[in-house]
Amino acid sequence: MDDKLGKILIVDDDENINELIDMYLKSSGYETKKCFNGLDACNIVTNDNIGLVLLDIMLPGKDGVEVLKFIRKQSNIPVIMLTAKGEVFDKVLALELGADDYITKPFLSGELLARINKILNVNKLIKVSNITIDTNKMLVLKDNQEINLTSLEYQLLLLLFTNLNKVVTRDKIIDKIFDLTGNDVYDNTITVYLKRIREKLGIDIIKTVKGIGYRIDEE
Repeated sequence: MDDKLGKILIVDDDENINELIDMYLKSSGYETKKCFNGLDACNIVTNDNIGLVLLDIMLPGKDGVEVLKFIRKQSNIPVIMLTAKGEVFDKVLALELGADDYITKPFLSGELLARINKILNVNKLIKVSNITIDTNKMLVLKDNQEINLTSLEYQLLLLLFTNLNKVVTRDKIIDKIFDLTGNDVYDNTITVYLKRIREKLGIDIIKTVKGIGYRIDEE
């Protein structure tokens, strides 16, 4: 995705999560802006041209619900609420207050991207050989027939497809795919997932760069 698709404001006081979301969205073609508290979020929404807000619930200063109320008093820009697993949060109330969607942490980065693309009506098809990824519907197609991948398999393949002709290191895969899920990553985890993906695709378009990572080349 080479063209900028719009500016997304990421509001989360967890700096690691904020940074991971920021890196992923930038690599997916979005311009981003980050902040870590509710007061700054209100100021940015008022003074900057924001296309969508990712809004955590538990924030210092003003919490996410207060920020959502503030936004809705002056703007109809889309808001996706971010909630921690097990966090007491009335999702119905948030939707009634004007939230467009919500997603529970830990989440898959590709799932978040699909929610954003759907709200912003962005549908991106990425094709290599006879394999196509529909990033909006989160589908992988081979000769227009759907391939059944697990969520993590899809995320890993999508990361490689959005970095065509570039080597994606194992560390980058861990940072972008596994860190937001809370899953443990062992030495052979990525190897196992890639083996399954290759078997399901039926063609070996994923090249191993020994000792570094993996690459898919455009044809």
